[in-house]
Amino acid sequence: MSAPRFGVLGPLEVRGEDGAPVALGGPRPRALLALLLLDAGRLVSTERLIDGQWGENPPAGAVNAIQAQVSRLRRQLPPDLIEFHGSGYRLAVDPDDVDAHRFEHLAAEGRALLAAAQPERAAATLRQALALWRGPALPEVAHAGAQVARLDEVRLAATEDLIEAELALPAGTSVGSLRQLVSAHPLRERLRGQLMRALHAGGQQAAALEVFEEGRRLLADELGADPSPELAELHLAMLRAVAPRASRRLPAPLTSFVGREAELDRLATLTDRLVTITGPGGTGKTRLALESARRGGRDVCFVDLSAVADDGLVPHAVMGALGVRETGLGLLQPQDPVERIVSALADRDLLLVLDNCEHVVAAAALLTRRLLDACPKLSVLATSREPLGLTGEVLVPLAPLALPPAGAAPGEWTRAPAVRLFTERASAVRPGFEPGPEVVEICTALDGSPLAIELAAARLRSFTVAEIAARLAEHGRFKLLSRGDRTAAARHRTLHAVVDWSWSLLSEEEQVVARRLSVFAGGAGLEAVERVCGDGEVLADLVDKSFVEAADGRYRMYETVRLFCAEKLEEAGDTARDVHAAYFLELVREADPWLLRAEQLDWLARLSAEQANLQAALRHAVHHDPGMGLRLAGAQAAYWFLSGRRGQAAASARELLDQVGEPPAELGEEYVLCVLLAVPDVRQEQWARAEAIMNTLDRTLRYPFGTVLWGMVAGPGGAGVERRRRERMLGPEPWSRAVSVLGEALIHQLDGRLAEAERGLESALASFTAVGERWGMAQGLESLATLASWRGEWARARELWQRALDLLGELGADDEVVDILCRRAGGLLREGDQDAAAADLARAAELARTTGRPATVEFTLGELADVRGDLAAARAHYESVLTVTQPGVYVTEGLRPFAQTALARLAVRDGDPERARALHAEALTGISRSLAGDLATVVEGHAGLALLDGTAERAAYLLGAAVALRGMAVTGDRAVAEVAAAATLAIGAERFATQYAKGAALSRDEALTVLS
Repeated sequence: MSAPRFGVLGPLEVRGEDGAPVALGGPRPRALLALLLLDAGRLVSTERLIDGQWGENPPAGAVNAIQAQVSRLRRQLPPDLIEFHGSGYRLAVDPDDVDAHRFEHLAAEGRALLAAAQPERAAATLRQALALWRGPALPEVAHAGAQVARLDEVRLAATEDLIEAELALPAGTSVGSLRQLVSAHPLRERLRGQLMRALHAGGQQAAALEVFEEGRRLLADELGADPSPELAELHLAMLRAVAPRASRRLPAPLTSFVGREAELDRLATLTDRLVTITGPGGTGKTRLALESARRGGRDVCFVDLSAVADDGLVPHAVMGALGVRETGLGLLQPQDPVERIVSALADRDLLLVLDNCEHVVAAAALLTRRLLDACPKLSVLATSREPLGLTGEVLVPLAPLALPPAGAAPGEWTRAPAVRLFTERASAVRPGFEPGPEVVEICTALDGSPLAIELAAARLRSFTVAEIAARLAEHGRFKLLSRGDRTAAARHRTLHAVVDWSWSLLSEEEQVVARRLSVFAGGAGLEAVERVCGDGEVLADLVDKSFVEAADGRYRMYETVRLFCAEKLEEAGDTARDVHAAYFLELVREADPWLLRAEQLDWLARLSAEQANLQAALRHAVHHDPGMGLRLAGAQAAYWFLSGRRGQAAASARELLDQVGEPPAELGEEYVLCVLLAVPDVRQEQWARAEAIMNTLDRTLRYPFGTVLWGMVAGPGGAGVERRRRERMLGPEPWSRAVSVLGEALIHQLDGRLAEAERGLESALASFTAVGERWGMAQGLESLATLASWRGEWARARELWQRALDLLGELGADDEVVDILCRRAGGLLREGDQDAAAADLARAAELARTTGRPATVEFTLGELADVRGDLAAARAHYESVLTVTQPGVYVTEGLRPFAQTALARLAVRDGDPERARALHAEALTGISRSLAGDLATVVEGHAGLALLDGTAERAAYLLGAAVALRGMAVTGDRAVAEVAAAATLAIGAERFATQYAKGAALSRDEALTVLS
């Protein structure tokens, strides 16, 4: 045996030249060989070998023991491999034959490539290096701690280098893996910074900033240190960023780019803000757009419109690609998606790629015009079979790939783009393929159409080049091509004919699967394909024949092929669309309980990957099976809300409600959920029908999250769902019990019963934590933080708010992050930390541009301006709240009375009692008088009005009554403190205390009537 290969990055492994493992005997010889391998090619002293084997307690005769182990090893290995040199031993092997040395060489090479700005080569090299690890290093060596630690450090550094390289590539890096690394190495700042950058690049700015805050706390708590200047600088840059950087994660190309160099060069020179690549199907528009965007060096957002079946969903597709959540759990009125996009992109320097616009060209054009008008730094690169038709649009039409000139010599025609494309794709099927004159015949017959050429090249698995050329010549529908017709219509007929020809060569089983596969929007995984289409083994044949594209575990068709197969599906009368809808109903039903457990992130991601299919299934059901539509809408309700995508379902839900009319009795629950999806655009009779159903439901719900949604729309106690019936409706599952306790606790908090509220919140939080459900945990933490801040427990409040923000960051719930940042900012203002409050509000305002939560931010900005003495700005912010909120749905109108009260307080300070009185009256009308805590702030506002009217004793009495209503005085409330100070000055401390105590001693029922 010669030139064995050795491995120490994992269990010791020796393989001979033939790759077979070599037996090495017991643990001592194996440990000795591992020690020698660490210094392969170099002398290792006997003392070092003894130390590695036995540490500080070697046995008597250790030298002889080493010699005996060497002898045993020599019997297993080539005898001259281990050399004795008097003071020690040398393993005569090339270090590159040892995985540890090979790993270090590759890691160093990868780092050098990274430093040389070659991230693609660096990533490939570093992956090769890290793949050498099979487990923990040197497990056989008991006393090699220092060596193991050094190798582990090099491994971790190489991992960081790989992440750095991936961050510079279009595909990006895995956020999930990065989170695990940061969790395992929480004080490693380079990893933390990389996770921040990965989140920020994916549009999750809030989550990125929370990662920094977590690191800052850890460093302070464990080391008493601040973040490094590099990490602090990164954090500051993200705070100052106008918006999260758009993802540059363009779809990864599966094949090389061939034959569009001239068009690519032209695109590189264009400076126009709207460029549209036009051409018939199959000409390579998408591939050219991707290559141009990839080489352009700008931030890019890619939007695939091929699966968008309705003009109204075009803005939603753009929002999804930008990472802009539509609506969250606290905003039931969906805002205009176009204005949301405008707000998100107002001053972004971004290239927006709109791919496959032709079937929604009017909507794409309208959106593009609006964005270009409102966003001066935005450019749009569109692909379409027809122009968008906008002023200033520059067209880049794609002609067929160039063919060899007539009579060209072989050396010339092999350079023609059409021949090059066929040759490259043929080489993937038949390595070493050399083009002959038949290739020119084929490319000419196919009119230089890229997709047609790729389909034909794929046939080399079954036919020779000559056979393909002969079959094309015999195919009657291709005779028109011999005339050299180059019109767009002819090219379209050419492609259709090629697809038809490829279709005719499929077996019957392949045709069945292909036409059924056309029902999928945006592709599908293997399980879905097998369930909807049948035999999964046929799928591999379709991939081989280029009818189906496989990438990242999903299968999809080129759009031209999919449309052709969809026609065949209709002709066959196949029921695949019904099967497709049934499959995705089963999927969302399976997912629903997991969305309320620790695995919710995985299931949200899984459903998000099927977003286009879920929409397609719902659209089909709306028009062909309304009962199935109700089932689909109900099963998806929790997903739509938790993922912030309710706006995408709202239009279908409204149409479905109109189709259904009176729902089947067994689908009453689903009908209610459909109404909640459509709110506020539901007719009065539809809402009344939903209320009637909720008033009579008295069983465990199939979808318990519906009780949360109902409470948010109808308000606390809405529809008269009493406690025991609500508990029966929620059922016995741990999450259901937790949300029941949470609901009761929140009502106690709103009603001023704070001891009961806090007990319930702690209990609910413990239950949600046991289940692992992040949304529920965040609700409990936020409410507990509010109570802590009211008591002046500032450190505890900050810690609880931060934990809630961390959880919502994991969910990507930026809309709710906005709310909590604003609540924390309000607490920080009462604490006296204006700078921290302003920082929170800056983050919240930035996120609100993409989440549609302006009212919350405007209100708290008003509080900040008020504290800073800028009353004009405060007034403007409070008035803005009234502009952006409308009465109607409980959760969307909650801020109006508080904004009106704040404006009334400003009117009091301006000495305008009539305006103050009018605003207070409006606030009192809008507040829920059945909930004491809601009323407390309004009562405090009236105390200021009483002071202005000259009744200081009533002012003191009302301040006390507010404490009776809320359950405690709010620490640090500046407005209340000012009224209290002025009333005390007017009537004296003793009379003030007497009246205040009288108000505070009121019973709940008495306090509720103080403004009557």
